[in-house]
Amino acid sequence: MTGERSATIAAFPKRYRLTKTDEFSSVFGFRKALKSPHFLLHYRLRAAEEVAGARLGLVVAKRFLKRSVDRNLIRRLAREHFRIVRSQLPSRDLILRLASKPVPLDRRALAEEIRGLLSRIISPER
Repeated sequence: MTGERSATIAAFPKRYRLTKTDEFSSVFGFRKALKSPHFLLHYRLRAAEEVAGARLGLVVAKRFLKRSVDRNLIRRLAREHFRIVRSQLPSRDLILRLASKPVPLDRRALAEEIRGLLSRIISPER
């Protein structure tokens, strides 16, 4: 029973994902983003009539990471940290985009960058 409950909490159902081209376009069109050394976190406030909660989209270009294993690593890290803080996030559509090639590919440093961007969305310090 405990395993089922923790799996449900850590799930990443479709209602928390950006899947359609129009959804991605509306976030990119809003032109608001937070920047870190390797990532851009684009965001758009969600309208009142939309379902509350944050949704995540990911863009990891092949031109920065040729190997699919590396691109999938970035996606897994992003989803993991999004799931952890999802309940604290405001009602926004988010797109995490890899903006430059990470050399070397340091899993811990990239995870910390993603965590930092998501925490800036939770409590903006501007």
